[in-house]
Amino acid sequence: MITKDDVMAVCQTIQDPEVHLDIYTLGLIYSIDITDENEINIIMTYTTPLCPFGGKMQEDLKTALSILNPKAINIELTFTPLWKVSDELREALGI
Repeated sequence: MITKDDVMAVCQTIQDPEVHLDIYTLGLIYSIDITDENEINIIMTYTTPLCPFGGKMQEDLKTALSILNPKAINIELTFTPLWKVSDELREALGI
């Protein structure tokens, strides 16, 4: 059975090429749900709706998640709410 921790660990391996941090730490992953049938459902966003690397990040994530052998991988993209840098991330980045 796939766990949320398994999926989070995979998300932490996928880098945003512009920011050079992983998509989980950046807060681009809004939710992770694993069904009883071992389907992975993720709601995510990009740093900006016009992110030129968004599609690549999604494909990289799907490829990386496939190692968990899920029945399906569903990634829903949303911009509600728009992504913004958290106070914790600002502090960690020194900005």
